[in-house]
Amino acid sequence: MTDDDHTPREVATAADARDDADANAAGRGTVTDGGTDTAAGADDVELDPWGSATVDDYRKLFEEFGIEEFDDVLPDVPHPHYLMRRGVIFGHREYDAVADAMANDDPFAALSGFMPTGDPHIGHKLVFDELIWHQQQGGDAFGLIADLEAHSARGLSWDEIDEHARSYVLSLIALGFDPEEGTVYRQSDNREVQDLAFELGSKANFSELQALYGFDGETNVSHMQSTITQMADILYPQLVDGPKPTVVPVGPDQDPHLRLARDLSERMRYFKVTEAFASFELTDDERQLVRAAYDALAAAGDGGADGGNVAADADQGTEMEAATADRVRCADAADWLDTYDPTPDLTDAKGPAIEKLRAAGKEPLRPRVRFLDRNATDDAFEDLIGRVDGDKRVFEEHIDAFDLTHEVAETLAREVELDHDGFGFRQPSSIYHRFMSGLTGGKMSSSIPASHISLLDDPEDGYDKVKAATTGGRSTAEEQRELGGKPDECPVYELYAYLLANDDDDLARTVYEECEDGDRLCGGCKEQAAELMREFLADHQEKREEAAALLEGMDIDFESDRRGTGGEH
Repeated sequence: MTDDDHTPREVATAADARDDADANAAGRGTVTDGGTDTAAGADDVELDPWGSATVDDYRKLFEEFGIEEFDDVLPDVPHPHYLMRRGVIFGHREYDAVADAMANDDPFAALSGFMPTGDPHIGHKLVFDELIWHQQQGGDAFGLIADLEAHSARGLSWDEIDEHARSYVLSLIALGFDPEEGTVYRQSDNREVQDLAFELGSKANFSELQALYGFDGETNVSHMQSTITQMADILYPQLVDGPKPTVVPVGPDQDPHLRLARDLSERMRYFKVTEAFASFELTDDERQLVRAAYDALAAAGDGGADGGNVAADADQGTEMEAATADRVRCADAADWLDTYDPTPDLTDAKGPAIEKLRAAGKEPLRPRVRFLDRNATDDAFEDLIGRVDGDKRVFEEHIDAFDLTHEVAETLAREVELDHDGFGFRQPSSIYHRFMSGLTGGKMSSSIPASHISLLDDPEDGYDKVKAATTGGRSTAEEQRELGGKPDECPVYELYAYLLANDDDDLARTVYEECEDGDRLCGGCKEQAAELMREFLADHQEKREEAAALLEGMDIDFESDRRGTGGEH
């Protein structure tokens, strides 16, 4: 497909090239939606969960934070949501585990939450829709109200939080969330979450929070505590019916939460399962280099192969007979690496890897799976020893197994951990959606009513806001017909792609192509969008009234008996 073939997916992706993109987070939070006036610098791609989020170039997120392109996993997603098809969801971390579980009818979960600081708006609808879609695909769905964060980080009173929390849940149900099949809870009422947060807190320290979030001596302790509570929220679905792939839909400004949660989930594990080659430990990058050396030398059979650049072999995990492996010595691998030209991302690891290999001298390299003792009890460690089949070596703090694959070893480690009262967490996954532009141009702001549409807005007010919105059109109708419009720079087109076209890809495609070709003028386009917005708001608010009857049957309290003055104001 060429660049001229604008499917709804390519339409959204084309926005990457904009130099003046400036948009507000569309449903944040643990997954919360918050926002202060201390915006993160877009040019530096700083991700601040409590700032006014802006991202000039989404591609930088792939390079600087390791977020993966959603295009890579999209073909494996059964019946993908239209936000996925249109490129609104642009990135992920390990979503392939969720897609695989979905395709095989295995257990998986989705969780998202909202900091109840105001009325739910069309930005929140993105996250509501993502959570609901995963529930409809068979996942266990969890919606949380981040009330502890709202109180500590934003200084809201408990009465204000109660009111907003109820409103969020009404919209969530009105949009299709099934409260009988899913779980909705408040942080302040969930003792399991609070107990888990206490345990997770023992694996985190202030310097880490300072580096991730910019906390300093002025940050109140409750704010820091609420951050660890969010880590417990993210892992909470795995306390229900055991470890499972879990996805958290967020805007990219929330990625610091996901990175920390993934790290803490690993630190809580009894065992870390890695690939090893000898008695010493290697970093992940060093391991790739040693694997390349081993594969090249073992294939030669005499430790003297000219390996060339075999970066692609580093991940293949070639198995060799023990007799052949014994001919590959650490010193030979060091000599091979000395002449090896690694890919740029492995260059810094080359020197340390050679140093470790030379120190080991004549010790043979032999691939094995290593179980490193992180937090295991004595009983769990002894149990694991007995359950590792085949050739193995037992050391004081690790077990080397020569006949197990990495996958089998991971499963065994988790089974032993769960049998001995551990958590056995899997690292949580995440998907990332683009920020919505404000209707008036620039970022969407709750302090500028005309820039956003609340789900509680009167339908006529919603109509008027869309009619008054900034567009990507030309100065005159003649110019528009001659040169075409600029839908990639148009907040009104975003309304179609993100919300108004709903599941109708043909409508989103038609609006884009007619605008770009000059066949669609802004006045008529806004009129159509305004009518659709009026219909959506009227329908949504009617469904909110119907959803109110379901609140009584839910195990959630919208009248908190807590007292306090809140944190930062």
